[in-house]
Amino acid sequence: MMLRSCATQLMNPGQQIVSIWSATPRCAAPWNVSVALLSTRHAPWRPSAGLHHLSAYRVPFRSSTGSEVLKNTRRPYFLKPFSFAMSRTSLHETHDGEFKRKESEFRHFISREPGAEFPPEADRYHLYISYACPWASRCLAFLKLKGLDHAIGVTVTKPKWGETKPSVDDHHGWMFLEDGEDVPGAMKDSLNNAKSIRDLYEIASTGYTGKYTVPVLWDIKTMRIVNNESSEITKMFNDEFNDIAKHPEVDLFPEHLKASIDSVNSWTYNAINNGVYRCGFATKQKPYEEAFNQLFEALDRCEEILSKQRYIAGNELTEADIRLFMTLIRFDEVYVVHFKTNKKFIREYPNLFNYTKDLFQVPGIGATVNMYHIKHHYYGSHPSINPFGIVPVGQKIDYSAPHDRDRFSKESA
Repeated sequence: MMLRSCATQLMNPGQQIVSIWSATPRCAAPWNVSVALLSTRHAPWRPSAGLHHLSAYRVPFRSSTGSEVLKNTRRPYFLKPFSFAMSRTSLHETHDGEFKRKESEFRHFISREPGAEFPPEADRYHLYISYACPWASRCLAFLKLKGLDHAIGVTVTKPKWGETKPSVDDHHGWMFLEDGEDVPGAMKDSLNNAKSIRDLYEIASTGYTGKYTVPVLWDIKTMRIVNNESSEITKMFNDEFNDIAKHPEVDLFPEHLKASIDSVNSWTYNAINNGVYRCGFATKQKPYEEAFNQLFEALDRCEEILSKQRYIAGNELTEADIRLFMTLIRFDEVYVVHFKTNKKFIREYPNLFNYTKDLFQVPGIGATVNMYHIKHHYYGSHPSINPFGIVPVGQKIDYSAPHDRDRFSKESA
């Protein structure tokens, strides 16, 4: 969102409100920002304590007229570049109105092969997650289903993004619990004493300029990020820790279903898992509608498949189910409203809804769902979508209610 226009009349310097910059072709500025300006005379460049949902700034200016501010918006002393963007959150991966997710950057692999740089060892690795993040929650589900809780520690961030380095820039991201705070389910980082996920990236990689995402699989021994790509972390947990796992018999990538799993993942990722984000973060009507239509075509396809078999890739619980579940469980409570995916609720699909309840009731999967974190993250961390941070009450769906999926035979779960 480029800084494009503002109200034509500002209040006198020193008074507390200015104008909201929004979207028209005029007054295009060189910064990627969408910001409310707070006028004070000779104020420093720093985020204002007020109006935080609108990313307010204190901006020195010499005239109370909007026209002079408009005339001078390209001068660097009028506005600090809005570095919340910095290509470091999903909110800013939009090009030509279409959301395009970037690939993860830390791609090392834990392996049982002799001489591997990262061998599977108990108490060597640590998983950083947010309950809100569907990608991170996949990894937590694998960790629990494989019985790796005793060997790999877990730290959970607070649900709502916060300022990661307010004295340096305006980036907002995943934060850890601090002394005196009470956020149920969130934790302090007792391992590295980091204040944010950003701190971990900067400990591991000096000069890192990418996104500060979860999950993070951390190597305690070398103080490095092993991997931050959920699809690879889940494969490591499934395959490489069987000598340590309490449930080595659990195989979520069974050989006889790999082709089916890969096929399902290929179309559910773009249309459903990432599709809800393509709807929610679109900034133009056409890409939004394209993503919307693809999303519901894919959900209809899932509904049809699940009318014939218990799980999405066959009659066994697999990685494809965990991927799909993490989107479905967030759909009615968040995506329908927040991401405008409002054609149908999941609870309006008989097979998908019963399937979601079935998976929720699997020990190790339901334990990854913290609806407080899910709702407070999405509704509280995306000011361009929900500027006042109001969290809808919702219907409090009971996913522990009986389901009908037992009508299908299953080989294992």
